[in-house]
Amino acid sequence: MTQKEGHFRHFLRSCKYSIFGLAIAYTEIAIRQLLLLNIVLCILLCCLDFDFTVKMILLTAGIMTLVVELINTAIEAAVDHTSLEHHHLAKRAKDTSSAAQMVMLILLTALWGMAVYHRYFI
Repeated sequence: MTQKEGHFRHFLRSCKYSIFGLAIAYTEIAIRQLLLLNIVLCILLCCLDFDFTVKMILLTAGIMTLVVELINTAIEAAVDHTSLEHHHLAKRAKDTSSAAQMVMLILLTALWGMAVYHRYFI
């Protein structure tokens, strides 16, 4: 096997693990809620008359909510695997990752609000 074939096999295995991770993440209600939200927002992006750059920013912000939730879910799983007993550092890790998601959702809301206001009310 050549080095290129080895890299390609590694790439294929990585893709398989990522797809498996997405399937596991889909069992989380928060992921499904964010997927639904993003589907609605993508439909709105197709219907509303925003500049291309604004559409790219809003799409990126929406996808970032999914990325942050995937990281949040991974942190919660790792903390729960370590121990199910209450510990202040475990709580801190879970609460902080949850706060990151809240900040991302606030950003998404603010960006959509600014885009709609700028396009339709100014």
